[in-house]
Amino acid sequence: MAKLSKATGKSGAADGTCGEHVCPMGGLLETLTRPWTLHILWALSHNGPTRFGALRRNVAGISSRVLTERLRALEEKGFLYRDYKPTIPPEVTYGLTKRVKDIQKVLADLGRLAQKWQMEDAPSERVAAKIPARIVANSASSAIQAAR
Repeated sequence: MAKLSKATGKSGAADGTCGEHVCPMGGLLETLTRPWTLHILWALSHNGPTRFGALRRNVAGISSRVLTERLRALEEKGFLYRDYKPTIPPEVTYGLTKRVKDIQKVLADLGRLAQKWQMEDAPSERVAAKIPARIVANSASSAIQAAR
């Protein structure tokens, strides 16, 4: 557990320190918890190397500007690589590095947890929409298969 800072009275974990040392979790969590980051990593882990436009479509709701910022930050941290081909138009493909392959099990576990919680929440959504259970189960199964 991080010690309290005498100057601020706050835990050192927020500023990336564990006591007197730099906390390795601080930097990792700072990178992974930025908005859209896990979604981008998830999309790349399921789709393999992906061009910018396809990645933007796979991460619904993200703007081109934010996607570009996140991709640059993830490339700088060594989480992904950028393959640029000077064609017309330029072809830029992003893919995961070995560093992210080390955490793919964690991403897969989070994916399974999200699916489990979605299925647990589905009965209340079915009641509100008056949708038969078999239809919800079939669509959830199709979504799981599509994600693989």
